[in-house]
Amino acid sequence: MELKLNKPICFFDLETTGIDIGKDRIVEISIFKVFPNGNKESKTWLVNPTIPIPPQTTAVHGITDEKVANEPTFNELATQVYNMIKDSDLAGFNSDRFDIPLLAEEMLRAGVDFDMKGRVSVDVQTVFHKMEERTLGAAHKFYCGKTLENAHSAEADTMATYEILKAQLDRYPELENDMKLLSEFTTRKRIADFAGMIAFDKDDEEIFAFGKHKGVKVNKVLETEPGYFSWMQNADFPLYTKKVLTAIKLRKLNTK
Repeated sequence: MELKLNKPICFFDLETTGIDIGKDRIVEISIFKVFPNGNKESKTWLVNPTIPIPPQTTAVHGITDEKVANEPTFNELATQVYNMIKDSDLAGFNSDRFDIPLLAEEMLRAGVDFDMKGRVSVDVQTVFHKMEERTLGAAHKFYCGKTLENAHSAEADTMATYEILKAQLDRYPELENDMKLLSEFTTRKRIADFAGMIAFDKDDEEIFAFGKHKGVKVNKVLETEPGYFSWMQNADFPLYTKKVLTAIKLRKLNTK
């Protein structure tokens, strides 16, 4: 089954120095863009992360410090990456919880004002876990009848994810071939930032999802404890979380 698209969708995968969204860096990024007319475009970049790649991480994806020493940094690639995805929905495997949040951090560090306004995301892992509870390699075998070669290569993982989503739509007639509905199906919880520090309550208002103010409306905390905003801005929180918090504060000031 081919995807029914109203706009392009970019399947992408990151290989990184680790799994800390706020601190780790991209070492490889692969993007496979599918257009509504069926055209396809792909690009893979190795990236110099500017920080050491831990040996235990190299053991997973095979990318060493030496391999990326002469590659461009993400700062140098950010505009190219953004231009490829700026008009597109996004899709990946565990992308809602990892790849999109880390990509957002890298974009913001590079001075690119990345957000998800006007686009949706489809997490193929969530479809898989809700339906079958498996890993990427098992998903590729289960849905496509193929062995995933070169697992933990960004390009191989990206192409496998694209093939899996198409096969999932063939297998499950109850899944709508619509990116917005697939995004809703793969969303685990409604959050305002990528890291899940700020969520939405039943009234569709932002609440803190961590710490001493967990479950409390952000606007209430900003009003009763204004120093909390400064503390978060100066603490080691993801840049996108700080951006969302600032937007909430500015929106409150503008409504006074």
